[in-house]
Parts: sequence; structure tokens; C-alpha cells
Amino acid sequence: MRMLLFLGITALVSAGCRSSSSSVAAEASAASADERLTRLVEEHFEETLVLSPVRATMIGDNRYNDRFTNNLSDEHRARRRALYERSLEAARKLDPAALSPEQRLTHTLFVEDVEEELDEERFPQHLLPINQFYSTPNFFVQLGSGKGVHPFKTVKDYEDFLARVDGFLAWNESAIARLREGIEKGIVLPRVLVERTLPQLAAHVVDKPEDSLFFQPVKNFPEGMAEADRARLTETWRATIRDRLVPAYRRLHDFLRDEYLPRARPTVGLSALPGGSEWYAYLVRKTTTTDLTPDALHALGLREVARIHGEMDAVIQQLSFKGDRKAFEAHLEKLPELRFKSREDMLQRYRETKARVDALTPRLFDLIPKQDYEVRAVEAFREKSAAGGSYMSASPDGSRPGVFYLNTRGYADAPFIGMEALTLHEGAPGHHFQISIQQTLERLPRFRRFGGYTAYAEGWGLYAETLGAELGMYQDPYQRYGALSSELWRAIRLVLDTGLHAKGWTREQAIAWALENSPSDEPRVTAEVERFIAIPSQALAYKVGQLKISELRARAEKTLGPAFDIKAFHRQVLEDGALPLKVLESKVDRWLVARQAEQKGAQ
Repeated sequence: MRMLLFLGITALVSAGCRSSSSSVAAEASAASADERLTRLVEEHFEETLVLSPVRATMIGDNRYNDRFTNNLSDEHRARRRALYERSLEAARKLDPAALSPEQRLTHTLFVEDVEEELDEERFPQHLLPINQFYSTPNFFVQLGSGKGVHPFKTVKDYEDFLARVDGFLAWNESAIARLREGIEKGIVLPRVLVERTLPQLAAHVVDKPEDSLFFQPVKNFPEGMAEADRARLTETWRATIRDRLVPAYRRLHDFLRDEYLPRARPTVGLSALPGGSEWYAYLVRKTTTTDLTPDALHALGLREVARIHGEMDAVIQQLSFKGDRKAFEAHLEKLPELRFKSREDMLQRYRETKARVDALTPRLFDLIPKQDYEVRAVEAFREKSAAGGSYMSASPDGSRPGVFYLNTRGYADAPFIGMEALTLHEGAPGHHFQISIQQTLERLPRFRRFGGYTAYAEGWGLYAETLGAELGMYQDPYQRYGALSSELWRAIRLVLDTGLHAKGWTREQAIAWALENSPSDEPRVTAEVERFIAIPSQALAYKVGQLKISELRARAEKTLGPAFDIKAFHRQVLEDGALPLKVLESKVDRWLVARQAEQKGAQ
């Protein structure tokens, strides 16, 4: 309406005002191009939800709750490829110069994302569909446990999940077929990853349906559900677990143990596979959103390890401890006051830390999410291989809270000096904070609201840890030491990931190097190394992203001087959602130019 009124007034005032007419025409053209782009990216996103219905559930869209996609099938892969090729062709037909600045950014991100997704199809990831860290069978258990993203509030919710079982069973069969195909082509998992995956699958091969995590929704029917529905669903649930789910988990487990494990490879690096070096180089570019090479990242990791070691030594001196880091670590092991008493004690302390941090975040932020999050223990079946902490996002409307999954398995084995840093990373102002804000940016197209870039997300999580002292945390030197220990691991990851996948390091070599350079014990080091083996390049994101955000903050502080406002800087980083690091840098630089101009104008 505003544009039509403006056009009418312009025509009445003067047909000879060429500059105004030209401006109006440009505005109309931009609006038209903007609308075409909006239609394209929204239609593309809508089709991705049809192809990935669980993603729809995760973002609070329940239209496809009765579906679970077999993303390993030839049909699915062909449909997905056709969608991306069609969308890319349409996007390339749009002239970026005809778009408004905001839409020009959306166009750039969309084209680059789709190109990257198509480029990834050069590599046979579908032949390695499972490991101990990223596992569809594990995820499906979470989905059906009543503690995941699938709702269990109505009879329809229960029936929807039963329908989803069909899709999972199809995926299970395809996984076995793809793993067999991988054997034929020499694309197989490292033996150690198969060994770690087997007990996770075996945990769901139960004798009684009532012992299965899948039975939890039946044990916890919502209030008000009719008795007849309860009775019917209970019997259906028992039959589904006994006759369908348990046999599926047993079949995949036995296949991996009897047929696949003997053919798994003794090597662990991606570069040991055919085309693996090129594959890893691609993953490095995708994960870091930079052109940094594995060699450059390895060298960066070594420099950061040395720097953080120096800061840890300074804390040891502050505590007046006589001895080196190894002696200090041994000293920490002897302090009972730094130990959790039980799993529940660990959970409670983290929940208390969450409450403290939540009250402090307004010190540094004026953009705060409405969604809340909970601290829950990692499920027993996956805690042996799970990270110390992980995050599952809240629904955009906050009806389903985010979840900070805390691994309580080693509660008695390590001091709780990393508690504050881990809470800052997974909760606020880390992952929960950033992702929740992004999902509520309704002015952005959905692929930007619900997408992401690993270097940005994990970089923000690690940057959030560095804010501890400014927030009023890390007052205890032990917690400060714990924060440095956490940061040290992110630097070590640069060394280990590139060592394993680009430099031919063995698992044992990586474990030995990490034990020498970190305060962690062998069980944690081993789990971390095996995580890097399972998900090449992901570990690179943390330090690369954090260093870039910290660099941009330092640049802003130097450029703006006394006028620097930390809340305004954080808003600049967060208010457009996740961005590739080079795009984030350009955005902050433009903001600084604008702020400088404002300062000069005010003088």
C-alpha cells in the first residue's frame, strides 16, 4: 500500500522528475525481485521439510509428524538432488543487483549453501551411515522416548510415532545395504568406531518391551487420555517394540558384528579412504567457512596450545602451587571438595549454575531469547561415547524447552572445575542463547532461521565461554583454570583432527599427544579422539569461529574507543542469525564504518 501511494503521488507531482521516477522504478524493481527470491527460498525450504519431516518437528511444525524419511534410499537421494539443482538454477536467474541489501545477502547465502550441498554429493557419506557419535538409531530412540522432539500429548501424537516406525525400519534396511555397498567399494568405517557402536545398539535389544526406552511414553500417558485409548496404545506399543523395533536393532547389531566388523579398516583417518584427502579438504572448507588448509589449521592449533598453557601456568602461580601443570593436575585429583558426590549432585550443581548465569546475561546483552532450557543427563545407552555436554534446540515458540545434555557418567572421576565454562557454552549465552534468538528472527527466511554454520555456532559457544569473567563468573581460580582447560581442548582439537585426517596419525599417536598436552585422563582423551575419527572436521569449528569473533570484537574496541558498546557489538553478531565467517566480518566492518560516521556527525 505504501509503495502504491508513493507511486501515485510521484506521478501527480511531475512527470518530468526523472530522478524521482528512476528511484521509484528501482524501488519497484527491487520489491519485485525481492518477492521472487522470497518465494523461491520459501518454496525450497518447504520442500526440504517434506524430505526431512523430523526437521519440521524440531522447528515446531507438526504437519509431518507421522513421517520418518529413509534418506539412504536411491529415490530420496534423487528427489533431493533434483530439488537442489532446480532451486540453484532458479536462484542464478535472479540478478543480485536488483535485490535490496538484505535480500542480496539472502541470495548469496542461499546460492552458496545449495552449491555446497550439491558439491558434497561427490563424496560417499551415504556409505558410512552410522557411528558411535552420529547415529540415526540413537536419535530414533531419543525421538520415541518421550524426552525428544516428537510430542506425546494427544492420541494422534502416539499414532504419528507408530507411523514413523515404518520409516525407521526402512532406513535400517537401507543402512545395511549401504554398508554392504561400502564393503564392495572399499569405503568402510574404522574398526574402532564399529566396536563403539555395537553396545549402543545392543542396549535396545531387550527381552521385555517394558524395559525399552521406547516404552516410556506409555508409562507417562498425558492426563485426560481415555482409558480405552491407553489400553489400545499400550498393547500396540508392546507389539511394536517386541515384533518390529527390537528385531530391527538386533538385525543391524548382528550385521555389524558378524559381517561388517571383520571387514572394517584398521586405519582411522579420512585420507586413508579412496579420494579421502579431497573429501577432508572439502569438509574443512565447509566446517570452517574459510580457505584455511589442514596444514595452516594444524599450525594454528599448536600456537594456541602453547598460548593457553602459558595462561594455565599463570593461574597455578596465582594459587601459589609449587610445581608444573602435571603436578597441579595430580593435586586437583586429591581435593574431595572439587568432586561431585553423585550423578544427581552433578545435575543439581549445573542447574544452579544455569540459574546464576541466566541472571547475569543482561550485563552484556540486550537481545535475550524468550525460550528456556533444561539440564538433563545423557541417556545411559550412549553416555560412554557421548561428549561431556551437548545441546538440543527449543521450539521457536518456547513450548518445548531447549535441552543441555550433561554426561554424568564420570561424575566421580574429574573435578568440577569446568562446570561454569560448560554451562556458558551449551546454555546461555552460548548455544541455547544464539540458536533460540536465531529461530525467532521472523524477518529472515526460514532457511536462515533454522539453518546454520558450524564455525559460527561452535565459535559463538566458545566465545561465550570467554565472557565468563565479564559476566561475574570464574571468580574462583579453579573455575578459571577449568575454563582454560576447556579452551585448551578446542585448540588441541585443531591439532588432532588435522593430524588424524590429513597427516596420517594413528589413533594411538593422537591419544598419546593429547595425554601429553592436556590435563585430561585417558578415558576422556580416548573418547575425544574417537569422536574426531567419527566426524572429521567438526572439531575445527570451535577455535576458528571463536578467534574470528574475538578478533572482530578487538577491532571494534580499537576502532570505536570509548564509544564501544559490548551490547551493541553482540547484537550485531546475533541479529542476523548464523553467517559464514567472511560474511560476518564484512557485516561488522560495515557497522563500524557507519558508527564512525555517526561519531563524526555528532562532533
